[in-house]
Amino acid sequence: MNILKSYNEKELTLSVEGRINSVTSKELDKGINDELGNFDSLILDFANLDYISSAGLKVLIATHRKLNPENIPFIIKNANDVIMEVFRLSGVDRILEIQ
Repeated sequence: MNILKSYNEKELTLSVEGRINSVTSKELDKGINDELGNFDSLILDFANLDYISSAGLKVLIATHRKLNPENIPFIIKNANDVIMEVFRLSGVDRILEIQ
């Protein structure tokens, strides 16, 4: 898994490519937590994401729980059909904002 961080003023976009599994989910979690306080909006761009496991879903839900009380927008963009199916089956699509 590779993560590319980019800022547009206070909006952070993390472009994630490859696979988010039980090993790489820790890297994603760290990448998000390391930037907490530096952004007022977070976008995860999944255009190049091939796979997400339950460990990855856990990171997404935990991030939502951290940002939601602070009213910090958290958006997932460009998820392919396979990733969207995982979101639908797990119910994550009813919790997170996915565009």
